[in-house]
Amino acid sequence: MTNITELIQKQHFLIIEDEKGRRKLVLRDVYYSLGRSPGCKIHLQSRFVSRYHATLERCLDHSGSSYYRLIDGDGKERISANGLLVNGKKIEAHKLRHGDEIVFGPQVFAIYQYIEIDGKITYSDGNVLDVTLLDPSIMEFGDEDEDTTGLF
Repeated sequence: MTNITELIQKQHFLIIEDEKGRRKLVLRDVYYSLGRSPGCKIHLQSRFVSRYHATLERCLDHSGSSYYRLIDGDGKERISANGLLVNGKKIEAHKLRHGDEIVFGPQVFAIYQYIEIDGKITYSDGNVLDVTLLDPSIMEFGDEDEDTTGLF
C-alpha cells in the first residue's frame, strides 16, 4: 500500500498567569485580542497591561498547517505601552512555537503550547485505519503463566 497520508490535528493552547490566577485556554479562533479592556477576547487582569496589549492571529504555513502569530498592540497601528517579551527578547511580531514564554508585564505572562494528535492513517484507496495507542501497563492478561512476550 503506497501513498499513506497521516492526518494530524494540532491543538493550540495558551496558559496565562495574571492577578486572576492561572488558566489554560484552547485557541480555535482566527483572531484574539489580549489586554485589560473588557472588550478583549482574552482579558488580562493587571494594571500593568495595556487595554489592547497584543493580538493573536492564526495563519497557515506553506504545508497548510496552522500556527499563531503574536503581534504587539491592537494589530493595526497602536502598540502596547510596555511591549512584549517572547523568550526574553522584545518583539513586535513573532511566530509562536511550542514552549514560547510571553511576558506582558510584571507578573503577567503566558506559555504557548500545542499538541499534535495523530489518530488515523488514510490509505490512497480511501480506507481508514484507526491507530489507537495503548499503554501496555493497563492491559489485563489471563494466566500469569501465559507467554505474553510477542504482544508488543
